[in-house]
Amino acid sequence: MAYDILVTGGAGYLGSTLVPALLSAGHRVTVVDNFLFKQTSLNHVCHDPNFSVVKGDIRVESTMAPLLKKADIVIPLAALVGAPMCNQDPVGAKTVNHDAILMMLRLMSRQQRILMPTTNSAYGTGDENNFCTEESPLRPISLYAREKVAIEGELMQRENAISFRLATVFGMSPRMRIDLLVNDFTYRAVHDRFVVLFEGDFKRNYIHVRDVARVFLHGLANFEHMRGQIYNVGLTEANVSKRELCQHIAKQLPEFVFVDAPVGKDPDQRNYIVSNAKLEATGFKPAVTLDAGIAELIKGFTMIKNTIHGNV
Repeated sequence: MAYDILVTGGAGYLGSTLVPALLSAGHRVTVVDNFLFKQTSLNHVCHDPNFSVVKGDIRVESTMAPLLKKADIVIPLAALVGAPMCNQDPVGAKTVNHDAILMMLRLMSRQQRILMPTTNSAYGTGDENNFCTEESPLRPISLYAREKVAIEGELMQRENAISFRLATVFGMSPRMRIDLLVNDFTYRAVHDRFVVLFEGDFKRNYIHVRDVARVFLHGLANFEHMRGQIYNVGLTEANVSKRELCQHIAKQLPEFVFVDAPVGKDPDQRNYIVSNAKLEATGFKPAVTLDAGIAELIKGFTMIKNTIHGNV
């Protein structure tokens, strides 16, 4: 069945992979994005008559109200993503990540469906074994994670909603982000050949950006069974420490050197192992392994180098 789907932030890292997948599945997709990064990541879908785009700010009710009215399904991706960006602009983070979502929930009817990405960084550090399920207590460390936890609480008041707690995403996307951990370490391996690890034993879970697109399609297809629930979305085999991640990269780039910092702490104190069993029980299995994603990133970073300043 084809739906009218509104995707906020659809030109971003997740959206520019998800939107083409939704269009390929036959849905009508409207993207609203402020194009903050001057990205051209949806050029390749402009030919599709089922694609519409609005340049606008999700905080403006007069922009959002008519778009929400005609949507069967809303996928709110627009956000100031990650702790550093939110710390840099805490007012923007609160108005975009929290207030604008509350406004959208207020404007939406109970019949409309919402599939929302939240974050498994809300676990902070797990229990004494650092093991987390959807039932584990939330200990968000960053402003970003705290806002996501607050919104998830509001979201779960609605029966027609699914919250996907995403692991740290990796992989190539039309709107690329190099700052995500797997992407960042692979970029350094390609261009610098070394990385210094702070607290290299800290573990996290990872998921490929194309598998994130697939989980939204899975949620649409299985909505009746999955609605009103929270699901961790990660690659079960990729509950790995930073050091283990570097070992995976070194298998493909043998000249890559990684060393433990003798002093200092990572400002990001997240450390947890995440269970994805609840989502897997619905029939979803990620398709892209960590090693396959690293191979793809190596190709991508052969083409991409950040050289804003400097003459080489």
